[in-house]
Amino acid sequence: MDGIHVIICLLWACVNLCECEPAMFGEVSSPQYPQPYPANFQEQWDLEVPQGYQIQLTFNHLDIEPSPDCYYDSVSVVSDNKVLGKFCGQNSTDRFHPGDKPILAPHNRLQLVFLTDVSNHELHIGFTAFYQAVDIDECSSSSVENAPCSQICLNTLGSYLCACHHGYMLRPDQRTCVLECGGGVHSESEGTISSPGFPDVSPLNLDCIYTISVQPGYMITLNFSQNFHIEQVYNQGQTCLFHWLQVSVPGKKPEKYCGGKSPGVLNTGANFVQLEYHTDRYGQSQGWSIHYTTQRVQCPHPGIIGNGTITPNFAQYLYRDYIHVRCMPGYKLMMGEKEILSFKSICQSNGKWHLTLPECKIIDCGAPKQLLNGDFQFISGENNEYLSVIEYRCNEPYYRFKDTAKATYRCAVDRKWTEVNNNDIIPPCYPECGMTTEVSFGGRVFGGMQARPGQIPWQLLHKMHTRGGASLISDYWALTAAHVVDGLENTTMTWLGGITEARNQNPVIMEAEKIIIHPKYQRVSLRGHQTNYDNDIALIKMSARVPLGPNIRPVCLPNKTHESVMEGTMGTVSGFGGFKEGLTSEILRYGHIREYPSEKCVFGKMPVSKNMFCAGDDVEHVDSCQGDSGGPLFFPMLGHGSKEQRYEVRGIVSWGPVRCGDVSKAYYTKVENYLGWIEETMANN
Repeated sequence: MDGIHVIICLLWACVNLCECEPAMFGEVSSPQYPQPYPANFQEQWDLEVPQGYQIQLTFNHLDIEPSPDCYYDSVSVVSDNKVLGKFCGQNSTDRFHPGDKPILAPHNRLQLVFLTDVSNHELHIGFTAFYQAVDIDECSSSSVENAPCSQICLNTLGSYLCACHHGYMLRPDQRTCVLECGGGVHSESEGTISSPGFPDVSPLNLDCIYTISVQPGYMITLNFSQNFHIEQVYNQGQTCLFHWLQVSVPGKKPEKYCGGKSPGVLNTGANFVQLEYHTDRYGQSQGWSIHYTTQRVQCPHPGIIGNGTITPNFAQYLYRDYIHVRCMPGYKLMMGEKEILSFKSICQSNGKWHLTLPECKIIDCGAPKQLLNGDFQFISGENNEYLSVIEYRCNEPYYRFKDTAKATYRCAVDRKWTEVNNNDIIPPCYPECGMTTEVSFGGRVFGGMQARPGQIPWQLLHKMHTRGGASLISDYWALTAAHVVDGLENTTMTWLGGITEARNQNPVIMEAEKIIIHPKYQRVSLRGHQTNYDNDIALIKMSARVPLGPNIRPVCLPNKTHESVMEGTMGTVSGFGGFKEGLTSEILRYGHIREYPSEKCVFGKMPVSKNMFCAGDDVEHVDSCQGDSGGPLFFPMLGHGSKEQRYEVRGIVSWGPVRCGDVSKAYYTKVENYLGWIEETMANN
């Protein structure tokens, strides 16, 4: 402590009053040291260290005029008016020189008194000394009257503390002890409890109670020392009558112990134990000592779980240990009927797991997606479970996948039906196009051959307004001539398919949802007659998917890599148009025609463009006629590679001479020139 300074200020002066804690060490020197000290001089130093310490002085250097009994010049060390030493001389060999031996005062104060006579002939320089505080061992010091503590003395820096033996309590005087056994609660995880005064003889007439109580989840183990003796008396089969140690555990019958044999180790299995030590007024017991420890409560091994693992894997599981359950790939955690994302259970203080184990059940991918115009079947597995395999197939022969005959999917870990390359997208089934029964050569549309059911399955018929035809090119779209539907875009238009007779009572009826005419088609007419058939092409989107079958199927579009029409190539035209002079056919007729150069197909002043070509047959007089407009001119597909012959529509019946059969030639819209527009329109609608 540096001290407390109090400054009192008057009107004309200030006085500094200091209450300072004595220093722990310091230094004292004679006047003018290391110069010679003055003659005829007297000075006294009062040295002090804090209470609870002794003061010790050591001369670092001393050069005082020597004389017998230091009569002329001297320095004296005084404590409690008792001279501890009077010194003079120059060397440690001089009789009255202190040398470097410390001088220890009995208390915390001493005085230094320095005296010189009237002369200092040899000019002696005096002294310098170092003083310091030295701790007093009060527990062994004879300076403390009697014993400072009645039982145990603990020396501290500058003081001391008293303590008592086990079973005794320190009195308010902080020095003496009184018997106090039991009381209080031992809550530490480990400790030692002994009988009063152990290993000395226990006092008589004791009733001591000791309580050990630790937190739940821990069990107490009592380990008795081998030095155990409690008076044992036998009387009619009973023992431990007058002196005994009783151990009580909740839920169990109390046990009394006495005699000279140690009980050894007792596993109480509880977190609370009470010890009661009793002696009467007679007899003698040496007493006992117990070292107690605690261990965590053990939970039963959780066991095993099918198709899963329990971590961590311990030999035994104790209070506050926890376990996780993880399922193998393809399995899910289930708690009863509820799926859970994770599972953790903790060993409780009562030795039980706070949650019972879940189950690992195989995952399922749910019902496979339905394939439009197709179906699936299980190849392996069942109930849509993990690793089950299904195979999709299109409804053949009317639909097929684009690049494969079948598509195989497996129920994967992510609960998706997934292909081998981890693709979970099911490919669509595309309509098989251009398939039909063989079309035999011969016959005429204008007076041509009657088609058999399924022979030209893409042929569609429109009977309202002006009769016309169309070609089914998918299960939603049909292709026709623009002039057939011109002005009917916003009209409910019905098309018939799957028939070879116009009056068939069970046709496939198709309602048009959209009619899209080519944007460059010129709607020019003269007195109701069309004067320009360039871009004479239109698309019809049906309002519902057309149910394909043996009698109604789409025709293929031309292959972009081949010439769509080659001069002299034979194709087939079909329709429900005129077949005799002034007669409209009620049955589907077909005939085979070939392409001709445009110069052989001049009909009046009607303009001819590169988007149309001329075809007919001068020999057999096969020709299309009114009512056939919009219908197909189809050809066998070249280089298809399939065992079955397919057909593609290369022309649309467009225009020709007014009288059918007079010239036996007509113009057809060249479908090849519009493939990009057809694909784009279908994709955008």
